[in-house]
Amino acid sequence: MALAVLGTLLMLGCAARVPQDIRTPAPAPVTAAAVRAAPERYVGTPVRWGGRILAVRNDAANTDIELLAWPLDAAGEPAQDSGDDARLGRFIARFDGFLDPATYPEGRLLTVSGTVTGVETHDVGDYPYRYPVVRATGRHLWAKPESVRAPYPSPWYDPWYGGWPGSRFGPWYGPGFGPWHRPWYW
Repeated sequence: MALAVLGTLLMLGCAARVPQDIRTPAPAPVTAAAVRAAPERYVGTPVRWGGRILAVRNDAANTDIELLAWPLDAAGEPAQDSGDDARLGRFIARFDGFLDPATYPEGRLLTVSGTVTGVETHDVGDYPYRYPVVRATGRHLWAKPESVRAPYPSPWYDPWYGGWPGSRFGPWYGPGFGPWHRPWYW
């Protein structure tokens, strides 16, 4: 019983770090592609969008974060297994003041909440792209995904060649120098 209570408290503690406006979906789900197609229809609409950070630009009064939109899961985190990323398009999240680009590096996942203010055209390469712009009032930068190390260095594991997992022993490993020494193995 104590273990179940402890597990529940742990899960609630993790959920509390994500701001309420990020955890709560917008009243009317609107996509960046829909705003791009008919911006005048959605100006002032509250949204909760997220995706992968592509660029961060600062000017004297604002910070613009360009994102590649991804669908959000129930907790508001961009779903990394969304398939065709380009189908949702790109958007700009505009924040008041300065946000350090080092804190929001390219490739990280970010979810924002705010209201649609319109569409701006910026170049993507030589193509003029129409970006929906969100005046962001809330944000959550998601933790970096942890890399997973395979238990063995290759699917063709041979215990006689490389020793047992976690050890550097085996008849072919060698004395630590010479042609048998492989420091990169583990």
